[in-house]
Formats: sequence, C-alpha cells, structure tokens
Amino acid sequence: MDNASLILTSMLTCPQCGQASEERMPTDACQFFYECPHCHALLKPKSGDCCVFCSYGSVPCPPKQQAASGDHCC
Repeated sequence: MDNASLILTSMLTCPQCGQASEERMPTDACQFFYECPHCHALLKPKSGDCCVFCSYGSVPCPPKQQAASGDHCC
C-alpha cells in the first residue's frame, strides 16, 4: 500500500470521558501516548495493540494499514 492510499486521520474516542477528537496520525511511527483534550486522561494502547489509534481510533495507524498489505507494522 503506498502512502497516497493511506488514511491519515482517525477519530480517537477517549475511554474515560467518551469524547471523540479527529486527529492526524504519524505516517512513520506508532503513537504510544495521547492526552485527551477534553478530560486530559493519558491514553496508552490496550494490550496487544501497537498504538492509541489501533486501540481507540476509528482507523488503525498507517504502519498497521501498511502491514495489512504485507509490510511490517511498527
């Protein structure tokens, strides 16, 4: 999968307060921490997930999207 076909934004939903925020995802790494802009909870990936987008986002991170096409994830 080339970078042009990657989805680069995801709706992150905070498990603490339930608020969702649209965020741009990094294309070259997984994002391990995220601070909710609403309640300021520090989110970390769930066990087995590589990043907060894979745990709480509407779209998996770009490295995971590339892994689905045979490339390696983070």
